[in-house]
Amino acid sequence: MKLTLNEEEPIFIQIAKAIEDEILIDEIKEHEQIPSTTEISKLYKINPATVLKGINTLVDKDVVYKKRGIGMFVNEGAKEIIRNFRKENFKNIFIRELLIEAKKLQIEKQELIDMIKCYKEVE
Repeated sequence: MKLTLNEEEPIFIQIAKAIEDEILIDEIKEHEQIPSTTEISKLYKINPATVLKGINTLVDKDVVYKKRGIGMFVNEGAKEIIRNFRKENFKNIFIRELLIEAKKLQIEKQELIDMIKCYKEVE
């Protein structure tokens, strides 16, 4: 699991996103075990309660489930759940802010599309 902590988001959200990222890129597959609270807290020197809070957000979204006495595992369909959740957030946060800023700057629809295409070609 790759986690680079930042000051912009609560740590528990960053932990949840890092685990989601691992699921999205197939580093952790459906029905595979995710790193334990202890492993994550020791590796990144984070309070175990904070790590647990991050993992519990994934439980609440049905991304992971608990096998009592064994650990946490990725739910079937977790990738789709994550994608749908993130797409909705992308639309409601990033796209909305983009359109608000474009309107302020009087950027026309086609100009905005051209700007986006320019970045797509970079990748």
